[in-house]
Amino acid sequence: MLFVSKLSFAKEDQGIDHQHKQDSASSIYNKLSLRHDLAVDSLDIFKLKEPITPVREKKFIRAGSEWFLAQAFPATFNRFITKDPYSYISFKNFINHQRISAWDWDDNQFTTNHIDHPYHGQFYFNSFRSNGYNLWQSSIATVAGSYIWETGGETQAPSINDFVNTTYGGILLGEMLHRVSRHVIGKGRNGRNKKGNETIAFLINPVNGLNRWLDGKSGTVDDYYTADSSVISASIDAGVRRFDTRFGDLVDRGKTSFSARLRFNYSNGEHNFKRPFDQFRVNFEIGSGDSTTINAVNVHAMVYGTEFFSTKQGEYYGLVTAHYDFYNNDAFFYGAQSINYNLMGEFHYRSSFLKTNIAGGAVILAAVPDPYLLYGDSRNYNYGSGLSYRFNGVLNLRKRLVFGADYNGGFFHTISGNDSYYLLNALNLDMSFRFYKNLALTFNTGYFSLHGHFKDPELPDFDREFPFARLSLGYSLLF
Repeated sequence: MLFVSKLSFAKEDQGIDHQHKQDSASSIYNKLSLRHDLAVDSLDIFKLKEPITPVREKKFIRAGSEWFLAQAFPATFNRFITKDPYSYISFKNFINHQRISAWDWDDNQFTTNHIDHPYHGQFYFNSFRSNGYNLWQSSIATVAGSYIWETGGETQAPSINDFVNTTYGGILLGEMLHRVSRHVIGKGRNGRNKKGNETIAFLINPVNGLNRWLDGKSGTVDDYYTADSSVISASIDAGVRRFDTRFGDLVDRGKTSFSARLRFNYSNGEHNFKRPFDQFRVNFEIGSGDSTTINAVNVHAMVYGTEFFSTKQGEYYGLVTAHYDFYNNDAFFYGAQSINYNLMGEFHYRSSFLKTNIAGGAVILAAVPDPYLLYGDSRNYNYGSGLSYRFNGVLNLRKRLVFGADYNGGFFHTISGNDSYYLLNALNLDMSFRFYKNLALTFNTGYFSLHGHFKDPELPDFDREFPFARLSLGYSLLF
């Protein structure tokens, strides 16, 4: 999804007090003000000094205990509360699941596999990340946690898709929550609202909040948090949306509903192209009148990057990015993890700029609906892998008027389900006008489509379309 409208309009006079930040953080704000005021439509590269990260004590026993509890709590709940027949586990069951041939695809509902499993995975991740371990060490803990649960947490066959969703999603979500909670706590370095920041950080990352309480550091800001030099720009907008999935007539026969979006961009500067997650952005959309309340979740995180060259008016980069995309609307649902390589260019002229980004890569695993499938008790969708291709561009005119385009496409062949292949097209067009300080009016229109072609001639092809238009009012901020 596109990060245009209000995020491009956060003004330099927002009234945010940065006087007590370290020199690196001051450098961020000054550079932001001089350049393009929080235009975060691509993975923006904010200029700042190399931060110094204090060495934290590694607490293996506590990390391992919390990692174990992330297994024990759901297993106990399933066994004694819901009395799930799959919860009557044994050591023999665990041994039998060590065979490669034991692995299979499960039949859970779409939201269970693509929302619940990634969130569960972040508990494995943050049990170690919040106890002094780095990204890679915590990622190993996530892989191990997912594997142990699949082979020993239930009697049913270990699930290939659950292992991918829990591991990949858990690492992606876990590192994001770790960094955002660190940023929020670090905001209390100037002595303001420490308790409020601690509460917000706890809600974002409960494992880290628990460990700070156990260490007696709740409500305080130690060196690890003081050294944080990241910047988060955010936008919240709400308005009305009109969409149509049946008649091909958006204007006269479409449905009108409430819609809201939360979008934010995290940046820890350009100095760490080779340090994953120093740039990431998130889009979260909800709406009424649709098949579900959560309509879209899109996560894009930098894994590795290189600056090709720069001029007085332009900068050009190559970035490897990790993606998680979740769409759920009246027309279709779609969930996928992918890895892409991005060619990015930024051109600046006075107070205006143009950004373009073209990307391509691999869809690791995608879930797409199949109206002819009932796999097990509740799975009505296929799993597949394939290609990902993307484009986005934004034109910001004098920090006042923004035009943007964002396209997300995919091609993938079914590896679990009816023999088929699918084509995804998701296009967004935005126009935003900042009319007063950090307030902006945005018009957004788009067209999503999903086409499925089945090898069996008795199964008609699957075609779903979701055109929409949205008018919203939003507020942007830097914190």
